[in-house]
Amino acid sequence: MQPPKLGRQTFLKDNIVSAASGNPRYTGRYFLILDKNNKEILEAIRLLEKRWGLSVATTADFIITPPDETQLKDADALVFNELGVALVGVEEEKVAQMKLSGTGFLIVPEKVVYIQDEIPSEDNNSNGATWGIHITEALHSPYTGAGIKVAVLDTGFHISHPDFEGREITSTSFVPDEPIDDLHGHGTHCIGTACGSVNEQGERYGVASGAHIYAGKVLSNLGSGAQSWILNGMTWAANEGCKVLSMSLGSPVSEGESYDIAYERAAQFALSKGTLIVAAAGNGSQRSKNQFSPVASPADCPSILAVAAINSELQVGDFSNRAVNPSGLIDIAAPGVDIYSSWPMPARYQTLSGTSMATPHVAGIAALFFEKYPDATPAMIEDELRKNARTLSLPTEDVGVGLSIAPE
Repeated sequence: MQPPKLGRQTFLKDNIVSAASGNPRYTGRYFLILDKNNKEILEAIRLLEKRWGLSVATTADFIITPPDETQLKDADALVFNELGVALVGVEEEKVAQMKLSGTGFLIVPEKVVYIQDEIPSEDNNSNGATWGIHITEALHSPYTGAGIKVAVLDTGFHISHPDFEGREITSTSFVPDEPIDDLHGHGTHCIGTACGSVNEQGERYGVASGAHIYAGKVLSNLGSGAQSWILNGMTWAANEGCKVLSMSLGSPVSEGESYDIAYERAAQFALSKGTLIVAAAGNGSQRSKNQFSPVASPADCPSILAVAAINSELQVGDFSNRAVNPSGLIDIAAPGVDIYSSWPMPARYQTLSGTSMATPHVAGIAALFFEKYPDATPAMIEDELRKNARTLSLPTEDVGVGLSIAPE
């Protein structure tokens, strides 16, 4: 079946969230990895138009607002100018012809991306500050992330949540036909851990309570999305001047599989703009059964910090992935078991487990470091995160340098 044009909305419903599809790995579209040189990109656009007869749009067409697939109309391809990557939606036969044509493009399938499945907990109560806030020493840090822009790319955000009244919040949805409002809950939970403050009883659950929140909706209300939406969100966060970018999302990686070049391009672009990126290592393991899955994509990229999950006993979460592949290392660990945080109303709060819950802890702590060192580069903040981490009596392939600790 011929895939839809990039701007047609059947893509979201038919190619990603079909219940009968059993969590598909690919969308049916493809990325062409181009040379990042502007001249080479222009030549690639001409080749796509003239030789292959494709209708091409570029991210440069979106000057005031971020790229929106609903505005692409009948485009066959979208070129991400900043990244040197083109997204192509054409029939399989044409893709095969392009692969055989000797154009020199690396052609790879676009991934379907999912939330890193959260594991519900029976305990939905906070007791004073949460154990994650205590053990990372965020409770006693003199820093709040004040003035630091922190982006969380996820299922959106319940902006009217009462705990965030009066906070600086900037939001954008990259999911076609879905506004920023989080009808899933995962995004609101992650934002609560990274940037929240206290619950209605005054009990602390958020790390960087003074940060400027940038909520990017890149996954649908059903918890899945297209890789291009994540690339759009990453580029948006970098261009908006966010110092920290948190992504509790991913796609499974096979043993021996290398990192995704499109994601790495986006991560390098973000770093060049001063943005540090953290991502969830993934929840595909069952350690109690001696089953270990590789670090998920995009956390396995060299330019992204992969975060593992530990419990309150400082042991690795049973689900937390391991550094199985050479290109997918675990960088650091954080609390990720029985984490209490914000949730869309009327529930207001929820307790979950997963590397999704560990990642925003590190994002919030990175924001505290950026407040402490306002002129620091992402590389300098990464170095501070590593130096300040608490060494654990666990293998580095499971927890990296250890437990992330907030600055004094």
